[in-house]
Amino acid sequence: MIYDTAIIGSGATGAATAYMLSHYSGKTILLEKAHEVCAGVSKANSGIVHGGFHHPSDSLKTRLELRGNELIDRLQHELHFPYLKCGILVVAYSEPELETLRKLYRQGLDNGVKDMEFCDRKRVFELESKLHESAVGGFFVPNGGTIEPYGYVFSLVECALKNGVSLQCDFEVVSGTFADGVWTLKSADGGEIKARYVVNAAGLFADEVSKALGAEEFKIFPRKGEEYLLDRNSAGRPERVVFPVPVKHSKGVLVIPTAGGTTMIGPTAEAVDDKGDTATTSDNFLKILKLTQNMVNGLTARDLITSFAGLRPVHESEDFYIAKSEKSPNLIQAAGIQSPGLTASPAIGEFITSLLKDAGLELVENPGFDGTLPPRYEARKLDDAKLQEFHDNDPAWTNIICRCEEISEAEIIEAVKRGHTTVDGVKFYTRAGMGRCQGGFCSAKVLNIISRESGIPMEELTKRGGKSRILAGKLGELEVK
Repeated sequence: MIYDTAIIGSGATGAATAYMLSHYSGKTILLEKAHEVCAGVSKANSGIVHGGFHHPSDSLKTRLELRGNELIDRLQHELHFPYLKCGILVVAYSEPELETLRKLYRQGLDNGVKDMEFCDRKRVFELESKLHESAVGGFFVPNGGTIEPYGYVFSLVECALKNGVSLQCDFEVVSGTFADGVWTLKSADGGEIKARYVVNAAGLFADEVSKALGAEEFKIFPRKGEEYLLDRNSAGRPERVVFPVPVKHSKGVLVIPTAGGTTMIGPTAEAVDDKGDTATTSDNFLKILKLTQNMVNGLTARDLITSFAGLRPVHESEDFYIAKSEKSPNLIQAAGIQSPGLTASPAIGEFITSLLKDAGLELVENPGFDGTLPPRYEARKLDDAKLQEFHDNDPAWTNIICRCEEISEAEIIEAVKRGHTTVDGVKFYTRAGMGRCQGGFCSAKVLNIISRESGIPMEELTKRGGKSRILAGKLGELEVK
């Protein structure tokens, strides 16, 4: 088969582009080098829905961020991914910071951010009672909040597949040639995909993919951000996303009420050379904790349940690089999609679709397009009467597998039915293993359910695909090598 469009990378940018192209009747395929979608930059993301005030009005980031903010609001109602629209509070903690804050506020007004409110000290404490007593003022942007980035990407991909897009995982593009109007993309394992147009949305590796396709040579610089996740019962969980006054190359360290109910503090912003460097350190945790304790009251080290690091793909321009390749035909570059890339992603998908049209891709509306997904039910959010009703139809709804997050067997079965057959896939789809014990009590049960429902032998199950098998060694007569 010759596809009309092949999208390389299934993070937020690739998924949003696939979703936008599914509005049309052409043949689109989404390619992912990992075993499941959303396994790279987008997974290790703060999940902030930004408001549009951090960057100047003449930047591509700002234009797409503002449009993306509007689209995410609509998409959540149609696709039902977790979204906490709690607003963003940018806070000054000293008089000198107030002047910088005013400039940022005026920039937001110039950018057209809706419903911004400049706040005196009394007002910021009305909006967020847990602020540290040193707060002197701030401004509030109600059209911001947090989403679960993986839930968002899963929903986009699911809707795209529902509307005719194809998906191929475990396909790492290592070369590409263009002849007679068609790209031939080859994978590391010898696979081959043909498509008339290609979108390079490969995140951290967009520079390497561009080079492999004989296109522009540019550099993606990884910038590491360490994040620290606190228990959902943390006394420091704020009602709003709390930003400090930003610093160079970073929006600063945040206190984030996640859409999943936990609290996150971070990130750091450290230039690194290794695109695989996702290590976190206790020293950085203590630095972040001290900074955030001076922002919000109630944060303590004992609430820490896990840490992770994400790598932002920084283009040398510091702006998004989204353009038709000037060197290779029928190729759209979508690189340097760092913050606020998650917020901007649906608008990026729109923009890439328009660039494909300008490049000659024929777009005919898909007459059967259905942009909705059914609501997802969660046992912990059902009242007693509804839970009893669900139990009567399927007792698996009251068999709680993950006690920390109160995830039922029925939810894990649903995740497997939707194609998540790794431990991480089920974890990010359902939140099983994301709580206080980090899977210490439920992992064995989750493995058993995945194996039972998928038919994959237990010894072949993996954490995240590839060689990340869970079981190894000898137990009685069973030996797993």
